[in-house]
Amino acid sequence: MSDLAPSPATFSRHAHDWLDNVFHCRATQTGGVIRRQVMDVEREVGRKMFEDEVQRRGFRLLRTRHHYLIVCDQGPIDLLF
Repeated sequence: MSDLAPSPATFSRHAHDWLDNVFHCRATQTGGVIRRQVMDVEREVGRKMFEDEVQRRGFRLLRTRHHYLIVCDQGPIDLLF
């Protein structure tokens, strides 16, 4: 797992546009799930900026080895097995 992220000075309008694009989907309005590859997030905006945006929106974030899962619902989450 890499903690590499662009330095704050490299965040451009592109980073904000990328985040807007990620969260401009039906899942955010219907309580669905968004999936993004960890390496894409780190390359485009960095982990911290991504986590901050998920938290700002009141969503929950899970991470697997290769993917972030954003749960766009504030209800309970049960890990079944």
